Formats: sequence, C-alpha cells, structure tokens
Amino acid sequence: MEKLVEGFKKFQAEVFGAKRELFGRLSQSQEPRALFITCSDSRIDPTMLTQTEPGELFILRNAGNIVPSYGGVLGGSTATIEYAVAVLGVKHVIVCGHTDCGVMRALLHPDTIEDLPAVQNWMVQAETTRRIVRENYADLKGDDLLVATIQENVRAQLDHLKTHPAIAAALRRGALTLHGWVYSIPTGDIWVYDEGKSNFVSLVGATP
Repeated sequence: MEKLVEGFKKFQAEVFGAKRELFGRLSQSQEPRALFITCSDSRIDPTMLTQTEPGELFILRNAGNIVPSYGGVLGGSTATIEYAVAVLGVKHVIVCGHTDCGVMRALLHPDTIEDLPAVQNWMVQAETTRRIVRENYADLKGDDLLVATIQENVRAQLDHLKTHPAIAAALRRGALTLHGWVYSIPTGDIWVYDEGKSNFVSLVGATP
C-alpha cells in the first residue's frame, strides 16, 4: 500500500501540474475515442499499450474480457457498453484478450475452479467459446490449445457485442467499428483479428 500512496503523491506533485489544462477539460466532459474491453488481469494496462492520455479510452474490465449477450446478464458490463456507444458516441470498440489468461485456462480445466462458485457462474457467459474450441480444436494440446481458446474467445465476444441494441444500431449506420485483439505478455505484440482472412495477424503494419 505504501508504494501506491507514494505513487499518488508523485502523480500530484509531478504529473497533475504538468497536465493541468488537460485535467481541467476533462473535469467538464469526456469524449473517449474507443471503448476498450479487456481482462482484469493486472499485467494488462490499456493506456500503456495504446499510449493514450486520460479521457481517450472508456475502459471495461472483467475476468476473461467477456461480453454477455444482450438480455443474458443486464449488469455492469452491459450498462457500460450501452453508455459508451449510445451516450458517449465512441467510434471504436476493442475486445482485447491476452496470453496466459487464467479464465481461459479454467475454461479448459473446470476442475481448477470447483471452489469458486462466483467464477463458475460468470464463466457460463463463455460457453460459446468452450463449445467452439471443443468441437473444432480436438487436435491441439497445451499452449497451442490455450492460444486458440484465447483467440476464439475474442471472436465470440465480438459476436456477442452485435446482440446489443446500441451496438447493432451504430453498426448499421456505419458509425462504429469492432476490433478483436490479443496481447502477448512476453513479447509485447498485439495480434488483431482480420475478418477477411478469418485469422489473427500482427497489428504492426495492419490497417487501423
């Protein structure tokens, strides 16, 4: 806790003053560029990954970067998505998974969360991912299977997003673009889903 307190003191002494004009504008309103949906994993820092300033990303985090289909769970995640699109008018929604995801490991090995009923209940929202992986990747094992699961989970959440009325309406009028990313913790790479190729390709050099 001491490190966190000292970090805040440094922020107030060195950062806030240098960006006082920015924070002054942000105190009046926000106009984020994108809704960034990612995992709660402490190793993922959306603003560091994208080198963005406060006010540029509207961030939704939960275990496994899961997007419940509309009507399934009308909770905080659904409300955040609706507000970002219908009120803030974000132009982009990014679903960002990551390597070594504990939730995706648990999806493959449900016995590891037998004593975690809340986690088990939440992971029902990833049933689409589990079924796709079980029926299409029987030949994979180990890390290869985990990577495929992480990627398929991102694709499944993009499909779930399209069931949300605010998302569907914005997509229909061409006011919104969906993006699927997978961040590699050990290499710092980001792989983006290319719908035309039905595959993930390096974000470096890809069309924004």
